[in-house]
Amino acid sequence: MRRIRGAVAVVTGAGSGIGRALAVQLGALGAELALADVNVAALDETRKLVGTAKAKAYNVDVAQGAAVEGFALAVQRDFGRASLLINNAGVALFGTFAELTLAEMEWLIRINFWGVIHGCKFFLPLLEKEPEAHIVNISSVFGLFGPPGQTAYSSSKFAVRGFSECLREELRASSVRVTCVHPAGIATRIAENARAGAATRLEDQQHARERAPHVLRIPPEKAAAVIIRGILRNKDRVLIGKDAYRIDLMQRLLPVRATAILSAWVQKQIGTADKR
Repeated sequence: MRRIRGAVAVVTGAGSGIGRALAVQLGALGAELALADVNVAALDETRKLVGTAKAKAYNVDVAQGAAVEGFALAVQRDFGRASLLINNAGVALFGTFAELTLAEMEWLIRINFWGVIHGCKFFLPLLEKEPEAHIVNISSVFGLFGPPGQTAYSSSKFAVRGFSECLREELRASSVRVTCVHPAGIATRIAENARAGAATRLEDQQHARERAPHVLRIPPEKAAAVIIRGILRNKDRVLIGKDAYRIDLMQRLLPVRATAILSAWVQKQIGTADKR
């Protein structure tokens, strides 16, 4: 896409964090906004923050295919079209694989991965009608490598990455472009709101929440600006934060050893945060 003004932008997870920042910035650039979230109160707050931009709020659980299909139909009814889809909704889950139940893993994967699939499936027919359209799928640096303690989250984000790469090539000859985003350490409430596996210890849960602000430091407004820049430049992939570039480089240089090296580095970062 060469311009934001006049676009109809669909943003999931718009009630907070990167989704809210994207809504505000896209609205300021002249986009019309279809904003979705499961948190109605937070979504209403975002709706107020976009000011005079044309915007409608929709209560949508992206884990439910029927709900997203209804969302797409509502956007078609209310706006007549959609030209930008940002699959941003996501959750976190604290615990090792041994500490998580299958139901807990399924809950996360249905939101983080199936939410992306649902969005793409039901909005793609609208996007394909546009002379220029764009899909943005939010992965993570944990979609570049898999550290311990992130079995469910990293699995979902690797899945988003793989799906996005396949979809990008399938749509290469069309008017729809696909960008996959890998943020590092964004200062959102995802860690604070994370669920904890039923078998995790309460002291470990508290410890993780206390150290989160020390490692999640990039303002969501900065992340949103980088994403919008990537859309306008039709970038296949967007990295956010210096750590994302370091991780990406390490994976390229040492594809076999990188995960072990990076996992040790993450633990060192956590240890440094614990001493603050």
